[in-house]
Amino acid sequence: MSFRSVSSRRKFLLMSSFPLAIALKACQGKPPDPKASETVDSKPPTNASATSPQISLYGAGATFPSFLYLRWFKDYNTQNPNVQISYQPVGSAAGIQQFLSGTVDFGATEFALTDSEIAKVARGTVLIPSVAGSVVVVYNIPGVKTGLKLSRKVLPSIFLGKIKKWNDPEIVALNPNVTLPDLPITVIHRSDGSGTTAAFTAYLNAISPEWQSSVGTGLNVAWQTGVAIKDNAGVSAQIQQGEGVIGYVEYAFAKQLQLATAALENKAGQFAIPTENATTKAIATIKLSEDLRGSNADPDAVDAYPIVTYSWVLAYQQYDDPKQAQALKDVLKWGLTKGQAMGLELGYVPLPDEIVKKSIAALDKIGSKKK
Repeated sequence: MSFRSVSSRRKFLLMSSFPLAIALKACQGKPPDPKASETVDSKPPTNASATSPQISLYGAGATFPSFLYLRWFKDYNTQNPNVQISYQPVGSAAGIQQFLSGTVDFGATEFALTDSEIAKVARGTVLIPSVAGSVVVVYNIPGVKTGLKLSRKVLPSIFLGKIKKWNDPEIVALNPNVTLPDLPITVIHRSDGSGTTAAFTAYLNAISPEWQSSVGTGLNVAWQTGVAIKDNAGVSAQIQQGEGVIGYVEYAFAKQLQLATAALENKAGQFAIPTENATTKAIATIKLSEDLRGSNADPDAVDAYPIVTYSWVLAYQQYDDPKQAQALKDVLKWGLTKGQAMGLELGYVPLPDEIVKKSIAALDKIGSKKK
C-alpha cells in the first residue's frame, strides 16, 4: 500500500468519528448511550418534594462500566429522587487523576490504584469491585460477520503491525472456512488512558515476548501501529464505519452495537468467545487481595474467555458531608445487590457471590470526617 493510500485511509477514519459518535445515540436501544447522555438526571424530578433535601454525587472515570453505571444511577434516582448522581465516562486514567486530586466524589477504573497512589489520598481510599466483564476484539471485514479466529501468535502480530493484510497466510490457516479478502488491516486503539487498554495489553503482554519487550502494558502504551481514537464509544464507531479495521472494546459496546467479535485462543488452546459462561469462568480465576485489588492476564480455566477484568469504584474513606457518604454507600449497595441483575442484559456478568459480600463489607469503611 502506498503512503498516500495509508494517509487517505487514516484521514477517512479520523474525519468520520464525529458523525459516528452521533450515530451511536440512535443505536442505544434500552441502555443509555454513554456518549449521548453523560450526566444522569441533572435536574431534580418534577414530582420530588420541594422540601426534600437534595444530595448530589459526582463521579468520573472508566467507560468500561458506563452502560451499567448510567442504568444504575438513573433507576436509583427514580426510586430516590432526592439523590442526584452524575457520572462522566472519561476513561480510567482521567478518573484516577480526578479522584487523586479530589475533584470528584467517586472515581471508576479497571486499573486498580497502586500503593503509591493510595498513599497520596489523605482522606483514605476504598476500592470496591462493582462490575465484571470482558474486553473483546472487534472487526469489520466485508462478508465476514462471524467465525473469525485469532490465535495467541496472530493477535499480537496484528497489533504490532507485522501482519498487514486480512488474507495473510497465518490468518487464512486459522480460518479455512472463512473467505478473507485481500484487504489492508487498519488497527484502531485508544488514544486516552484506558482501563480497557490495560486489560487488553496485559493479555498481549502475557502471551507474546515480543509485545512484552517492545510495547508492554498499562493505561497508555507506545503503540507500534494504528489509528488512535478516544474511548470505547469512539473505537466502536470506527469499527462500525471503517472497512478492514480491527480494534478492542468492552463487550457491552460490542453487544449493544452488534459488532463482529473474534474468537480468541485461551491458555488451554481453545478458541473462546465472550459468552456469559466463558467470561464467568475467567473472572473466577482472579484472586483479590485483602483490599480487593487483583487481575489475571491469562486465565488458565478450560473454556474461559481470555481477556476479563473487574471494574472498581474509587471511594474516599472520609467525606465532609455525612449525608453524602451515606448516599454513596446506599447507591453502591443497591448496585451490588439489586443492580447486579441488570448486567447480563447489558453485556456484563454478575460478580461472584464472595466478591459481592466483600464489596458490601468494604462500604463500611466509607464515613464522614469527625468534627
